[in-house]
Amino acid sequence: MKINTNTWNKIRYTIYTPIYDSLGRIFAESRKKSISSLEIKDDDRVLIIGAGTGLDLEFLNSNCEITATDITPAMIKKLSKRGKLLKLNVDAKVMDGQKLLFPDNTFDKVILHLILAVIPDPVTCIKEAERVLKSGGAIAVFDKFVPTKQKISFGRRVINLFTNFLFSDITRSFEKIIAETKLITVSDEKADFGGIFRIITLRKN
Repeated sequence: MKINTNTWNKIRYTIYTPIYDSLGRIFAESRKKSISSLEIKDDDRVLIIGAGTGLDLEFLNSNCEITATDITPAMIKKLSKRGKLLKLNVDAKVMDGQKLLFPDNTFDKVILHLILAVIPDPVTCIKEAERVLKSGGAIAVFDKFVPTKQKISFGRRVINLFTNFLFSDITRSFEKIIAETKLITVSDEKADFGGIFRIITLRKN
């Protein structure tokens, strides 16, 4: 039986919605650093895929046009309220990050925070992000990945049986995911928990 599905993600993250902010805020500095790497300008069209309750919103330019998507209706509802409180121009939509309902070359910047290790098919997700991104646009990734060129240990695979059920896959290789695109890696930095998390900036030529 496949654990990581859209249906299960909706269920577990609906349950987590009331406490998500208190847990998610531990990554505030990394979120801020990741978003700053995009150098978002006034009037940029910004897409957040897997936006959750909108913890990225406070780090965004109030003059840019923001579209935020998530598979979980409860999280989108909370995100919409946060956007209004912050007086941001946010269009919040319940949407599958593997099937974005936007035309090609729509956005100047895309944010993928804590989504590639959660979504059932990360390759399809990042290819969708690449598709809707304009030429010359940039993508900010913040997530947990297996260290570059490191094999997945038996212990990590065992632990992943539990983490993947509860919240996230910890055995995903960013290098394998990005290899399926034409995106260029601009920067790749270690972040939280001793480098288990990474902040990566990508560009579409």
